[in-house]
Amino acid sequence: MKRLLSIELQKIWLNKASRVLTLTYFILLSFIALIASIKFNIGNIHFQVAEMGIFNFPYIWHFNTYIAAILKLFLAIVIVSMMANEYSYGTLKQNLIDGLSKKEFILSKFVTIVLFSLCSTVFVFVMSLILGYSFSSYTEIGIVFSDLEYVLAFFIKLVGFFSFCLFLGILVKRSAFALGFLLVWNIIEAIAKGILNFRLFPEGKMASYITQFFPLEAMSNLILEPFSRLSLIKSIGDQMGVENLKDYSVPFSAIAIVLCWTIIFLFLSYKILKNRDL
Repeated sequence: MKRLLSIELQKIWLNKASRVLTLTYFILLSFIALIASIKFNIGNIHFQVAEMGIFNFPYIWHFNTYIAAILKLFLAIVIVSMMANEYSYGTLKQNLIDGLSKKEFILSKFVTIVLFSLCSTVFVFVMSLILGYSFSSYTEIGIVFSDLEYVLAFFIKLVGFFSFCLFLGILVKRSAFALGFLLVWNIIEAIAKGILNFRLFPEGKMASYITQFFPLEAMSNLILEPFSRLSLIKSIGDQMGVENLKDYSVPFSAIAIVLCWTIIFLFLSYKILKNRDL
């Protein structure tokens, strides 16, 4: 396992574009801390974003994992390029000639995906602790470490998404086309979701029951938007008579669905590689 991981990390680090994108991703993650310095001056009203409670425990786990998940596209490019480069530079064929089996090849990619996801999760976890203890009004241990299911959901979301990107990279062979396919698939899901919600099942919960099984939708359901949880937004909603009944918890069903899709993507990646003439 260590040998497989070492091979993949060397490939990524020796590729300048992948190295830059990986470093850019983690630098941008650290920029979440800069949100605390944003100030608004509206007439006589002066307030800082951090004062809105976005870095309060345990809300910070929800907010930071949601924002960090938006940046996952940078690592997605690395994952797709990593696979495209195998075909472009002939390293895949050379690895197989050197004795690496196709199953080990897929395993090496998956281990790299897990490592990237784990490093991202640990990074966000540590950064959230630092920001939370710096700005949170609540620092009791029981409060600090509640809602950590968002951190787990973040990890699972990254593993599932990167596994999808790996599958596209193997399927399409070219990074630009693979990323384009990812965009097209996102549009297809959005159109299907719209048809189900507004045409076929405008009333009831049948549409959301069906769409929860879409791969990207399932990943999205792991961490819902956190902004409407803020007390300021809630108070504005109450004044307007808008009742918020949204459940912000991490659903076990979404975790199970994303894990199933991860297994499916890995299996399909292996089957394509196994049957393809290299």
